[in-house]
Amino acid sequence: METMRSYAEDIDGGRSPSVSMLSEVAAARKITIVGGSVPEMASGQLFNTCCVVGPDGEIKAKHRKLHLFGIDIPGDITFRESDTFTAGQEPTVVDTDVGRIGIGICHDIRFPELAMLYRSRGAHLICYPSAFNMSTGQLLWDLMQKSRAVDNQLFVATCSPARDPNSQSDFVAWGNSSLIGPFGEVLAAAGHEDATVIGEIDLSLIEAVRRQGEICAGRTSLWKRRVEGICTGWSMSRGNERSS
Repeated sequence: METMRSYAEDIDGGRSPSVSMLSEVAAARKITIVGGSVPEMASGQLFNTCCVVGPDGEIKAKHRKLHLFGIDIPGDITFRESDTFTAGQEPTVVDTDVGRIGIGICHDIRFPELAMLYRSRGAHLICYPSAFNMSTGQLLWDLMQKSRAVDNQLFVATCSPARDPNSQSDFVAWGNSSLIGPFGEVLAAAGHEDATVIGEIDLSLIEAVRRQGEICAGRTSLWKRRVEGICTGWSMSRGNERSS
């Protein structure tokens, strides 16, 4: 993980090769890109950061990973992201030409409160660029995506590095990028190899699902208070909710 510092990019200073590449592609193709994540150096701290770039090539939002991953499986893997990275402080919701999107990075998907917050902010889709390993991927990858989609009756998209079975690294990615619908259905999925996957998002399905069975309407007053507390408890920066 210490090698991450040597690859860190200055996004705010305009010296980020990764963001420059994303901007060029987005502008050339007139598309919105949720650009995975890069190590970002800012004020002497290292963040795991995802940029959303609009069809004009401009950065529409920047999400710094909120929840840093740690794992200790005897005989398998021991890892603490907090040894290298600093946690972000703000959730990120951005209006795009394809709808309102909430952003999370990898371990952020484990926290239902964040997804609930994004639903309360009107998100149609939550994107989680991720890199689950072979242990957590097998156990949790599909479950987490479907849980966040079903619990909040919206779309969830994930994008993972492909798996390299010949890698000599201690870390091997699970792969299996997916698009999940509001019923928890798999709309598109890759395997563990390099692949380009195309899936269609019909935003009218969100309204249809909620009309058939609106989860929020069935909450008791106890859970309603808890959800309201979650959604108001974040120190939400208005500057981090940007419209394209």
